[in-house]
Amino acid sequence: MGVIVVEVMPKPEILDPQGKAISTALPRLGFEGFTGVRQGKRFELTVDGEVTPEHLDAAAKAAESLLSNPIIEDVISVRELGGEA
Repeated sequence: MGVIVVEVMPKPEILDPQGKAISTALPRLGFEGFTGVRQGKRFELTVDGEVTPEHLDAAAKAAESLLSNPIIEDVISVRELGGEA
């Protein structure tokens, strides 16, 4: 079973209220040194068998047309999940 990861982020010019809330909470919780936070979305698409170039192409098309709102979001990456957790 293969897994494809799609990462989507708000466009830089779009306000990110969730990221702002996290950014203001970090110092209150003792996490210093961060100057900003942007919150995005991560999707994991599972396929039977190995991930093929055709799967990656289909995932990229789905990312652009279904998993993201192209007016306010950018698709950052579409990749096969490797040995990471």
